[in-house]
Formats: sequence, structure tokens, C-alpha cells
Amino acid sequence: MLDYRFPTALQMVLSVAMAEQLGKRSTSAILAYGLEANPSFIRKLMVPLTRDGIIVSTLGRTGSIHLGRPAADITLRDIYTSVIEDKKLWASRPDVAPRCIVSANLCWYFKSIAAEAEEASLKVLETRTVADALAELKKRDTSNCEPLPVPEHDEPAKKSV
Repeated sequence: MLDYRFPTALQMVLSVAMAEQLGKRSTSAILAYGLEANPSFIRKLMVPLTRDGIIVSTLGRTGSIHLGRPAADITLRDIYTSVIEDKKLWASRPDVAPRCIVSANLCWYFKSIAAEAEEASLKVLETRTVADALAELKKRDTSNCEPLPVPEHDEPAKKSV
């Protein structure tokens, strides 16, 4: 099963950062609309992002979501580790009966490759910030998109997560 937490959380954080640059408001309903995602999934992802200080949300009728620290201080690794937590990039098969040299040794071998690949991925994510990502998106944009409209039925502000 594919795990969409990281790409969704990345899009959420980038959307919040872009809204801040444009002086616009972000809410879970606005994010859900823009991401074409279930609002409850968006709120679920807000929990670890808020816990780790990546985003903050304010309460009330004019409540909104903001970055918890400057975009230049949030790495893509921060977002990844926040929402993925301790789930491994690749899961190894459980130990199987040692019927040959392959079955007797594949588990430890695969785990070592997976650990190396995960560390390499995290190093790449660590070199990129939210500010870098926004700048690259703007520089390479070919969409000619209009800004997304605010959904008609903006949900009432929820308690801060």
C-alpha cells in the first residue's frame, strides 16, 4: 500500500508557506480543497506537524494555519520525519526458513540495503528547505494557474492540534 503522508504533508506546508507570502489565510478546509484530500486526513497530518513546530494553528472565527518557524528553517527531512515517524522506507520480509544461501541471508542483507537507502534519502531531504522548495516551484512553474478559490463552505475553526 502506498503511503501518501509525506507528499501530502509537503504540499500542505508549501501551501501554507505560499499563502503566508501572498498574505492569504490557510485553514484545514482550504488545504483539503486545494489538495483534493479529505479534511479529516489533513487534520490528522496537522497533529504531528504541529507537535514538531512545523505549523501552528490559531483558534476562532478568523483562525488559520501558519508556519511554526521561518520557511528557511524547515527542512523537507523535518516534514518527512514528523509525519512518517519511525516507519521504515522499505520493510523487509520476515525471516524465512533457511533452505539455501539466499533464504538464510536475505533478511539481514535486505535490512542493510534498506537502512543505507533510507539514510541517503534523509540526507537529500535534509539539504532542502521549504523556502528552497517554494523558490524552485516558482522558478520552474509552467502551469499558468490562477490562485485557488476559497471553498464556499469554509468549515468552522477547530481546536488547535
